[in-house]
Amino acid sequence: MPTDRKRWLRRAALIGGLALLAAAPAAYAQADGLNRAVAEIGGDGRPLSLSLQILVLMSLLTVLPSLLLMMTSFTRIIIVLSILRHALGLQQTPPNQVLVGLSLFLSLFVMQPVISEVNRVAIEPYGQEQIDIGEAVSRSGVALHGFMMKQTRKTDLMMFAKIAKAPAYASPKDVPFSILLPAFVTSELKTAFQIGFLIFLPFLVIDLIVASALMSLGMMMLSPTIISMPFKLLLFVLVDGWALTMGSLASSFVG
Repeated sequence: MPTDRKRWLRRAALIGGLALLAAAPAAYAQADGLNRAVAEIGGDGRPLSLSLQILVLMSLLTVLPSLLLMMTSFTRIIIVLSILRHALGLQQTPPNQVLVGLSLFLSLFVMQPVISEVNRVAIEPYGQEQIDIGEAVSRSGVALHGFMMKQTRKTDLMMFAKIAKAPAYASPKDVPFSILLPAFVTSELKTAFQIGFLIFLPFLVIDLIVASALMSLGMMMLSPTIISMPFKLLLFVLVDGWALTMGSLASSFVG
């Protein structure tokens, strides 16, 4: 097999392993989790060939949307942008495709340190055949685990650990993905709604002022939303709202 093709196959296997990490995080928190799973599939205790490993892993790539949504910064960003659009009184502007695209590329910007760490400790050594796929997945999981722990509230971790009746953990590194993942998602939802509330307030004030002015003028049949929308757009443009929103979102992940 040519060297370039073998490296491509190994990289594809690593991507599939990361997808498995999202599908069964508790099982793949161990360094040899993937090797044991592949050996079990083989039935005789021996790992499958590289081609069959890739076939199994590629068939599980359907979990990649969940990996993107639930284990990165994407959830917080898309929720905040959706609340912002609603606060402005705009139904389909920017359209959903634009919001998803903005969220995706801002997520890539936020996750760049994690991606670089995964490339340094897992992808490059695996491409150079210095480590096997199980070790590569394990190292990738460690990098992602660190990012998620920084963004997860201790109260959420304690809640899910209590529900699972898990013992006390000596350090944050010992928290398994089976507990960390739901706690991380819960924390992200809470943070996103907190940011959305702060964004919504100034636009709500404009709506109240416009509604009060229309009531005082006796123009009760005129929708306040139609009148307040230009003022909200003007305010948003004057304060350079997109730059403030995107910069604040990116800064909220620092730490």
